[in-house]
Amino acid sequence: MDGKYYTSERSLQILISLLKQHKIKKCVLSPGATNLTFVASLQQDPWFECFSSVDERSAAYIACGLAAESGEPVVLSCTGATASRNYLPGLTEAYYRKLPVLAVTSTQDITRVGHLIAQVIDRRVIQNDIALLSEYIPVTNGSTDEWSNTLKINRALLELCHHGGGPVHLNMETTYSRDFSVKELPQARIIRRIMPQDIFPEFPKGRIAVFIGAHRKFTDVETATLDAFCATYDAVVFTDHTSGYKGKYRVPISILSSQEKEHCELADMDLLVHIGEVSGGYIGMNPHAVWRVSPDGELRDTYRKLTYVFEMTEQAFFEHYASATASANQTYLNACWVKLKSTWAKVMADALPFSNVWIAYKTSLRIPANSVLFLGILNTLRTWNYFDIPDTVYGYANTGGFGIDGYISSFIGASLVHLDKLYFCVAGDLSFFYDMNVLGNRHVGRNVRILLVNNGKGTEFRNYMHPGAAFGEEADKFIAAAGHYGNKSHQLVRHYAEDLGYEYLSANSKEEYLRHLDHFLSSQMTDRPMLFEVFTTNEDESEAIRMVCNLNISVKGVLKKVTKNVVGEQGKEFIKKMMGK
Repeated sequence: MDGKYYTSERSLQILISLLKQHKIKKCVLSPGATNLTFVASLQQDPWFECFSSVDERSAAYIACGLAAESGEPVVLSCTGATASRNYLPGLTEAYYRKLPVLAVTSTQDITRVGHLIAQVIDRRVIQNDIALLSEYIPVTNGSTDEWSNTLKINRALLELCHHGGGPVHLNMETTYSRDFSVKELPQARIIRRIMPQDIFPEFPKGRIAVFIGAHRKFTDVETATLDAFCATYDAVVFTDHTSGYKGKYRVPISILSSQEKEHCELADMDLLVHIGEVSGGYIGMNPHAVWRVSPDGELRDTYRKLTYVFEMTEQAFFEHYASATASANQTYLNACWVKLKSTWAKVMADALPFSNVWIAYKTSLRIPANSVLFLGILNTLRTWNYFDIPDTVYGYANTGGFGIDGYISSFIGASLVHLDKLYFCVAGDLSFFYDMNVLGNRHVGRNVRILLVNNGKGTEFRNYMHPGAAFGEEADKFIAAAGHYGNKSHQLVRHYAEDLGYEYLSANSKEEYLRHLDHFLSSQMTDRPMLFEVFTTNEDESEAIRMVCNLNISVKGVLKKVTKNVVGEQGKEFIKKMMGK
């Protein structure tokens, strides 16, 4: 192949680069046109050990023999049409013997499936016992495709030897490019999985942070282990109200990362250790690399910088890397708290409109000790995350499915566990009315206290930074669903709550709210559950968020905001790439 090098097709470049980085070199190749770009690229690279087999059925069994005898993964490649069907017997053998065989079937654009186009068959669904995992890899046309395809191919290659291993399938789309001029293969981002019995990678130097998404409450031992890790590396733990961690390295960073005109340099780090599940705080991080730690071992690439997945308990990970002679240095932690306190000090409560932001500012730190706080998604969770809550108060939110349809029921369910503990819930009106039937459940205890913020609509869709805001009041018709459920009636919820035996409170202003707050937050158990309804407007809700998100200003932050407004997200990504960031 004089003058012929790697294909210009980026998806195949990613696959070939990752095969080499994962040290997979044995390939059994069958003839064809649809897989020509892949095969031609492999055969010019002397790193690969290539074998030819015209019969795909035989090729799959050859791969089984190669894998069993060598102990190494083996790649299969075939063209479109029925060629791949002949892999089935051999892949079945590999499945039940747990042999690491990677079947790479090449395909035309799958939108052609079902349209009587020659050599196009449907491989979107495979049998249960021929592969542990099957991934479709489309043509790579931009940064999102690049990220997604890199992640899927890494996942496939790792699965070959995961939990005993077995066959894996990649269905690679091709454009039949005739450009083989790429001399230097661009290196794709490799993701490695570390099991407890493996050799752990050397811990990097530089700024280290941990981010915890939604997480169950940490035990004392787990907290101590994480604290020891942070002490070793001068690290911090970024949290939201659902993170479950109350150790001394906790930093509730939401208000800092939300500043529109200041780049949060504290959220720039060399390594971010990511634990926990879905965060509803929308907290931006800017890591150079991410290590994910979870017993599920899955590739969760939230920040698109994932390099390692540690399939183990968090405690095992932190114990391994923590030093018995930890440094007392807390430079990073101190810098975070100095910035946090100075930012909170800029919040002018008198200037803030009567809103969820103002309510959170006045209420969050006064939640009684050892209580539980449930927060509604989106506007409520966002605004309450701007401020801290007491160390003995643990927060929850339904961030898993992230819907409005059941978090009051989840809240009531939690309150049934400890009838002698106070449970607080902050709810928006749409989610409240969606799930209000649970308030009539006969098991509801007197430890229940609900704060209902009623603005008569889904105020999230009227917030200035939401796409729905562009429609102005027209958004109320259908996008924000205004006017339902009594349209901010001051009697509807009162009668419902009181008829069910709740103590009902209400407020239309800051003064009224503060008048009832001491009673609502009383640490003493009252003789019945409480419902405190607060009436706000979407204009005040939006303006309060705008004020809190513009407390800090920096040149870099202003330039970032201007760049985003002028060139959009795609343009911003292009500029970042050009600057090497």
